[in-house]
Amino acid sequence: MIGYIKGELAEVKENYIVIEAGSIGYEVYLPSSSITELPPRNSTVKVYTYLQVREDALCLYGFLTKDDLEMFKLLITVNGIGPKVAMGILSAVSADDLRFAVLAQDSRTIAKAPGVGKKTADKIIFELKDKVKPESMLMKDTEEQTGGIDDSSVFGKRDEAVQALTALGYSSSEAYRIISQIDITEEMTTEDILKQCLKRL
Repeated sequence: MIGYIKGELAEVKENYIVIEAGSIGYEVYLPSSSITELPPRNSTVKVYTYLQVREDALCLYGFLTKDDLEMFKLLITVNGIGPKVAMGILSAVSADDLRFAVLAQDSRTIAKAPGVGKKTADKIIFELKDKVKPESMLMKDTEEQTGGIDDSSVFGKRDEAVQALTALGYSSSEAYRIISQIDITEEMTTEDILKQCLKRL
């Protein structure tokens, strides 16, 4: 298994790139949204990869973040969703927005992807709803803001804010979505967090 490839960005095409590493040019398919975020040609680039083994070909699918790769792996566990469809979804919807769409059962957002209708979007939501947890998103966001430090006080305040928002009638996915946009510091109180959340709602 190839975990990632790091090398020179030799070519950029509409839906794939060529990375030269160790005198070998690797053709890697990327979501179109990732291609627009690439550095200039001949720069060093690192992509996290998934290798699809078929009878007639070996295909490498690449992602600029581990998070995108993990979401891709979740998508292809859905019955009827292959790598190409999964890439199309991640080209149209970011990994985080896809998680929120699953949590909120928002099939319209997922159906923005080419070739994905409401029926397919509903299937994705049904099969992933137990695999995508609001709590895991909360932990990821907090780790990003605190540099990976386990700050229990920040976690506790966020949990309290989520409970308060759900008590006010907001869904859990709505609460986690809005709280993920708040840069919470150790000095902030739960009331401070709620005030910022309500300003954004």
